[in-house]
Amino acid sequence: MAVKLRMPHTLTLLFFMMVAALVATWVIPQGRFQTELTETGREVVVPGTFQVSPDRELLSPLELFTAVPRAFAAAQDIIFFLFIIGGVLAVIRATGTIDALLGRLLERFSSRPTALIFVVVFTFALASSVMGASGEYIPFVLILVALCRALRMDAMTAVGMIVAGYGIGYGIAAFNQYTVVIAQGIADVPTYSGWQVRLGLLVPFVLIGVHHVRRYSRRVQEDPTASLVRDVEIPEASDPPRDYPAMTAGHLLILAGFISALGVAVWGIATRGWYLNELGAAFLILGVVTAVIGGIGPSETAGRFVKGATELTETALLVGIARGIALVMEDGQILHTVVHGLSLPLSHVGPELAAVGMLGMQAVLNLFVPSGSGQAFVTMPLMAPLGDIVGVTRQVSVLAYQFGDGLANMIIPTNAVLMGILGMAGIPYDRWFRFCFPLFLKLMAAAALVMMAAVWFGFS
Repeated sequence: MAVKLRMPHTLTLLFFMMVAALVATWVIPQGRFQTELTETGREVVVPGTFQVSPDRELLSPLELFTAVPRAFAAAQDIIFFLFIIGGVLAVIRATGTIDALLGRLLERFSSRPTALIFVVVFTFALASSVMGASGEYIPFVLILVALCRALRMDAMTAVGMIVAGYGIGYGIAAFNQYTVVIAQGIADVPTYSGWQVRLGLLVPFVLIGVHHVRRYSRRVQEDPTASLVRDVEIPEASDPPRDYPAMTAGHLLILAGFISALGVAVWGIATRGWYLNELGAAFLILGVVTAVIGGIGPSETAGRFVKGATELTETALLVGIARGIALVMEDGQILHTVVHGLSLPLSHVGPELAAVGMLGMQAVLNLFVPSGSGQAFVTMPLMAPLGDIVGVTRQVSVLAYQFGDGLANMIIPTNAVLMGILGMAGIPYDRWFRFCFPLFLKLMAAAALVMMAAVWFGFS
């Protein structure tokens, strides 16, 4: 009798990855580069200073479990933001605003799903490219899932639109302050230089993402059993309503408040150094304003908020465990060893292959350092001078970092934003990987061609 293999729960899968990370710290030699402080007080590595640690400190299996609560503490900003978003969206939905909005969107896009997918992917890609938006997309997950299900697509289509835009926008960011500005500063490249080229690449890469998502969604529309999440329990909050209420003045005021809250938060992130704490505060204020406009009493508001937040408990757990994978590798002191090992072969090939190799190296390192700015501080002090040696301009070295960091954001399980989006939509990580990995390969192939062209044309 054949035994049918079942993929474990996403939480179990992530814990297995933590175990694999622990084992890796026992096998990979520990080592470090010397570091120095920049003018802004951030640590960067010093090229040519790598040394293997003579006294190896092995992590014990007990530290695997102590890493879990530490990981929850490290990811607390996005975890609490998820709870706030879940609660506030539940309050907004109680007013009928989201259902009314879905009704209007269905009227507009029911016969044009391709246009919907393009608009969403392009908008999110542009926001990530220009402003470095990422966690700001989480409030849209349940709305888009409900819309896609009403259009006879599925939750995977909705998340595919969001994450494709997010990854592509970061991969070829024009002005992203979290990646472009930091990487160009470390590489001693003029800030924002080359933005015209990167902005020009946005639409071709977006079209690759749109084609992948639309081809999948068309299969689901024609045959619902083709859905990768056909047997997955989708959050109740993303169920499309049976009847769509008319859009009232109160609904319009609440939508205006939603847009205003997001706009103020994005402005603060771009100009005041705000992030998830302030974004969460903006949505809490939105929740209170929504309750007043919608005529919902304090007790009912609290009940709705608690129920909405409770539905995201599993998502919060996924985000915490995902952060634990990177934390174990950091504790095991193997990051610098991996960086050093990956960089060595690049000095023995031509500039075109070296540029593509840099791209692949950055994608691999994103598993270890999912933070875009953190990866820049670790890798750019090495990649910039290495590019000088192999005949790659520093602008091309920065582009390799951007592509590798941004595109890998779409598939690495250590990315807290990705795990938060998947958790809100109820999509297991293994199903998402099956959907997204082919898209990742297509985008990486296109990025490799761009890297070689950038070397040939001397992009600087």
